[in-house]
Amino acid sequence: MRTTRKRVGAAASVAVLALTLTAACSSDGGGTDEPSASTSGIPDAQRVGAMDDFAVGTEFVATEPIELGVLYRDHPNYPLNEDWLFFSHLEENNKVSFDLTSAPLSDWDAKKSLIISAGDAPDLIPVTYPGQETQFVSGGALLPISDYVQYMPNFQQRIEDWELQPYIDNLKQADGKYYMLPGLYESPQPQYSIAVRQDVWEQAGITEDPQTWDDLRDDLETIKAANPDVWPMSDRWSTTNNSPLGATLNLAAPNFGTVAGWGFGNGLVFDEDSETFSYAASGDGYKELVTYFASLVEDGLLDPESVTQDDDTAKQKFGSGQSLSISGNTQEITSYAKTFTDAGNTDAQVHLIRVPEGPAGDNVASGSRVASGFMLSSEAAEKPYFLALLQFVDWLYYSDSGLEYAKYGVEGTTFTTDGETRALAADVDWNGVNPAGTKKLNADFGFSNGVWMLANGTTDELIRSLNTEATNEFIDAMADKSELPLVPSAPLDEMQQEQITLWQAALNDSVTQNTAAFILGQRPMSEWEDWQTELKGLNVDQYVETFNQALAAKG
Repeated sequence: MRTTRKRVGAAASVAVLALTLTAACSSDGGGTDEPSASTSGIPDAQRVGAMDDFAVGTEFVATEPIELGVLYRDHPNYPLNEDWLFFSHLEENNKVSFDLTSAPLSDWDAKKSLIISAGDAPDLIPVTYPGQETQFVSGGALLPISDYVQYMPNFQQRIEDWELQPYIDNLKQADGKYYMLPGLYESPQPQYSIAVRQDVWEQAGITEDPQTWDDLRDDLETIKAANPDVWPMSDRWSTTNNSPLGATLNLAAPNFGTVAGWGFGNGLVFDEDSETFSYAASGDGYKELVTYFASLVEDGLLDPESVTQDDDTAKQKFGSGQSLSISGNTQEITSYAKTFTDAGNTDAQVHLIRVPEGPAGDNVASGSRVASGFMLSSEAAEKPYFLALLQFVDWLYYSDSGLEYAKYGVEGTTFTTDGETRALAADVDWNGVNPAGTKKLNADFGFSNGVWMLANGTTDELIRSLNTEATNEFIDAMADKSELPLVPSAPLDEMQQEQITLWQAALNDSVTQNTAAFILGQRPMSEWEDWQTELKGLNVDQYVETFNQALAAKG
């Protein structure tokens, strides 16, 4: 793993000097009626660059230049470029620059863990999902940010206006504090489902999305009969996060009454009647889910290589017509379609189906209104610019103007406005929204970058404004699904956390290996109960009981 340190924020060009951050004059308004965040609790020594009148509707502009340390996730689709307009414009207009510690996406979680555990974390640690912070709390490396949200007026207003307090309360650790802040969605924003070759499916007589997972099975059988020489489905993302069929099992699981794949997490499901946790892989829903996908492999409807193949192989099969469906999301369907048009296949149509309902209902997972967020180093509280740091992240990640800047960039350069309507500049594209554009909003300018906009966590209007029509159609089709109740947190004390970490590693390995083995038929479903006995030998009962004790102690 390699760490690259860069100080970002060079002198702006003449063209950039002429620009103004008109995004700050958008829907934030003047903010004159909004109370400012009191700064009385922050010592003068930590108020360098901070604004005295920072409030909802106020663009953050440091009173003197500040440089913030950031742990930066370097994405291969938009490799870090220190000359991006994102950086130069912030330095010129907002007096903020960055000292970046960069780590590649492929090593991101491991590198982040290593840096934090070593006590070398920079001020700001973005691209962190709820729950990932727990392992670092006892070591004292993270700031208990709940002690400082009173200095973040935009965050507080979002929580109140969007009624998100239960999601924030769920972040509390055993000491009653929380150590990360998530990106926030005004409403659930589903992204993942199954992408199908709509043109081929229609040729086979399939003109509507399958209502249930059984209906999807029927459709795959129809596709197989009409196209016997190709795979009805060959899936991807199986090597991501060490989770075979991770994306597909994750999106299917809520409809089977369980958690699986990327959403397996700590492996717990919550029963509202008994108000207790149980282990997902020990439940009937998980068995039914695995049985379903095992039957697809057994009957030749799902390519068995789906469980082990890398992304490039899976995409190549779909792009060449060797398979006719694949897991996807609202961004990938555009790249899938482009693969066909680049190859001269203008008849190919790619469609992201509505996630089917299942035996447990027509559901999406709980927690779908929070996204990837950020942590702050505990040492940040001693930095002279600490209050300015709090104000900056509050503006960038939670204010209307900050969100617009992170997503769209600079008016007159990367986008234009006509009243309430934004449009990308003629030469700028983002995910196929403006296919004539020769420049990429992220790769060429640094905007629409997950480091700075927290996995799109933002307002409905801002999200939809930069979506393709197909993406908004998918979101609308998913709007009537039921969001499962929020699973309560069970904060663990330090000793419990150490024991859980050991048990969880062994249990997760067993779940990963055996889920794959059952789906592939390498282990027959008749041995399911034998596996349950093996889980007991890995302390699954003690594991669950520890969480139930922590839940009861929370009261």
